[in-house]
Amino acid sequence: MIVTWVIAEDILREAMRRRWFLVLGIAITLCLMVLLGTLRFDAVENTLASSRHALSSAGGDGHAVGQIFNPLFRAAAYLIFYGGILFGIISCAEFAPTLLSPGRIEHLLSLPVKRWQLILGTFIGVWIIASCASLYAAGGLTLILGIKTGVWTLRPIIAGLLSTVAWAAVYATMLIAATWVRSAALSAGIGGIVFIGGIIASNRESILGLFAPGLGKMVFSFLSMLFPRLSTLGAACAQIASSQPVDTGALASTLGGFACFTAVAVALAIVSLERQDF
Repeated sequence: MIVTWVIAEDILREAMRRRWFLVLGIAITLCLMVLLGTLRFDAVENTLASSRHALSSAGGDGHAVGQIFNPLFRAAAYLIFYGGILFGIISCAEFAPTLLSPGRIEHLLSLPVKRWQLILGTFIGVWIIASCASLYAAGGLTLILGIKTGVWTLRPIIAGLLSTVAWAAVYATMLIAATWVRSAALSAGIGGIVFIGGIIASNRESILGLFAPGLGKMVFSFLSMLFPRLSTLGAACAQIASSQPVDTGALASTLGGFACFTAVAVALAIVSLERQDF
C-alpha cells in the first residue's frame, strides 16, 4: 500500500506542477462570484427581516427562520452534487491517460510498481483532487449563504462529502476507458455516459412503466441495473442539506451500492491493464 500512496502523491504533485489546484480554485471561485452576483439576495434579506419580525411578534422559535431557507440549501446541494460531478469529469479526464501514456507507463512498470498499485494510486490521487474541489465549492457556497441569510449550517458540506462518493463511482469507469484507449476525450465521454445512465437508473421503475412488454423492456431493465443510482444519492444530499429527515437505512444501502460499483469498476480497470503488453 505504500507504493499505492506514492503513486497518489505523484498524481497530486503533478497536479500542483501543472497548477491544476490553482486552475480549479480560480474556476470554482469565479463560479461562486457569478452565483453571488446573480442571486437576488436583496429579496432574501427582505424575507429574512420580515420573517424574524413576524416570529418575534408571535413569540416564535428562531429556529423556524432557518426552515424558510431550506429550499435554498436544497438547491445548493443539487448544484454541488451534479455540478461537482460534471466539473470533475471534464477537469480530471486527462490524468489517467497521461499517466498511462506510451513511454511513461513503461518507465513506471520498470520500477518496483505493480499494475494494480498504479491503477489504485491513480484512482486515490484523482479522487483526492476532486474531493478537495468539491469541498472548496461546498464550503464557499455555505459561507456565501451563511453571510447573506444569517443561517449557518454544515449540512451542505456534508452533502458535498457524499457527492464525492458518486464522483468516485463515475471516475472508476473513466479509469477503465483510460486503460483501453489513452484518450482524455473518450475517458470524459464514458464519464458522461455513466452520469446520464446513473440519473436514468434512479428513475428506472417509473421509466419501465412506459415500455411495452418485450425485448426493449428487457434490454432497458438489464442495462439500467448496471449503473449507480446517482439521482437517489443526490436526493439524499439535498434532504441532508435542507434539514429534512433521511432514511438512514436507505442511505446506507445506497452508499453500499456505490462502494460495490466503484470496487468492481476499479477491479475491471486493473484486469484490463494486467492483460496488456508494454
